[in-house]
Amino acid sequence: MSNIQHAGTFTLGSHTVKRLGYGAMQLAGPGVFGPPKDHDAALAVLREAVAQGVDHIDTSDFYGPHVTNLLIREALAPYKDDLVIVTKIGARRDTDGSWLPAFSPEALTQAVHDNLSNLGLKVLDVVNLRIMFDTHGPAEGSIEAPLTVLAELQQKGLVRHIGLSNVTPAQIAQGRGITEIVCVQNQYNLAHRGDDALIDDLARDGIAYVPFFPLGGFNPLQSSTLSEIAARLGATPMQVALAWLLRRAPNILLIPGTSSVGHLRENLTAAELELPQDALSELDGVALAA
Repeated sequence: MSNIQHAGTFTLGSHTVKRLGYGAMQLAGPGVFGPPKDHDAALAVLREAVAQGVDHIDTSDFYGPHVTNLLIREALAPYKDDLVIVTKIGARRDTDGSWLPAFSPEALTQAVHDNLSNLGLKVLDVVNLRIMFDTHGPAEGSIEAPLTVLAELQQKGLVRHIGLSNVTPAQIAQGRGITEIVCVQNQYNLAHRGDDALIDDLARDGIAYVPFFPLGGFNPLQSSTLSEIAARLGATPMQVALAWLLRRAPNILLIPGTSSVGHLRENLTAAELELPQDALSELDGVALAA
């Protein structure tokens, strides 16, 4: 059994969570659309994650849609007191599986209620507002209107804490002027390091940074340097990529996703992987070569 406690902990809202968590996105069907190819295997992955000590699960009702939340409820409810389920709103799925913005007050309110209903919760621990001005990455624009709607739902007691996803530093600053922001979820990994300065700024303020696609997402990280270091250390490239993220900053919380119990155990073992200084220096150079 892996010991993810080795990775340490960080504050997420009113909870302190282990820095290695689990992202449920890959439990849905191909393209994060439709049911899983193996329902029982999906339940097994969720149960194994919690059995291994994971206390932070990331999901959204637009995964599937509704698929991952219903799986989480079936596998894990009634939930352990220390389990933090983080969800996100701000997008919806078209009938062909494409991702569309869903920013109207009605859509955001409905999304919170759908998450509550499908997860079987009375209050959502953390809700990330996913900004969809550009589907390919963060793009400038005011987030005041949708964030104000979410803050009002928080005041009604439906949401405990609020985070932001797919955002620029200017949008984070604007958001923090509206309500407390407990986490930021952007794309970041060994090769995609545009948020380096932002991560350090958030660390100083005690705000968690949750990289999505920590292993490259739909296009897994490919790096001869990564592969060579992994071979040297007797680890997988993915374990090394996760271990590097854990070393990168103390406020980074990881949510690698998988639909396989074997891969889940491999990912969680990254908490125990020591990276020597020469390996860290080589890995730091991967982004420059990417």
